[in-house]
Amino acid sequence: MMDALTAMRLRRTVREFEPGKSISKETLETIADAGRVAATAINIQPWEFVIITNRDMLKKMADLAEYGKHLASASAAIAVLCKDSPFYLEDGCAATQNMLVAATALGIASAWIDGEKKEYGAAMKQLLGAPAEIKLVSIIALGYSNDETTPEKRPLEEVIHWEKFLM
Repeated sequence: MMDALTAMRLRRTVREFEPGKSISKETLETIADAGRVAATAINIQPWEFVIITNRDMLKKMADLAEYGKHLASASAAIAVLCKDSPFYLEDGCAATQNMLVAATALGIASAWIDGEKKEYGAAMKQLLGAPAEIKLVSIIALGYSNDETTPEKRPLEEVIHWEKFLM
């Protein structure tokens, strides 16, 4: 398994997955566990993770998600849901990022898909069986990459500012 910094540098969004290739239960649980140990404000740990491997369910999710059509070819998905709290969005995003990095470290491609702030959010929560008071932060599509492109990242010197923001 690769180290965390290498996984962070190699991580990219993949929207084209190899069809019909499954991910083991153990690997999916390892990815979810990375979300479980994420940073959390005042140790609230508001997250709940729904792991989806059923092809029909993934296709239904793809039909709902405006920018998540690639769920139809994904091997699995993890829905990141959070109990309502003052920091649910920050906590859920930290868990999502941990899972994206863990997936990369394990050789699994991923894509972050928006949650309930999109028009499909309520319908997606209903499809997942989540109660109304639970927040859908994100959905992570998982699979094996069928996409060889690697987008350029901005150079470090373009994004670092020392002592104060300067353009």
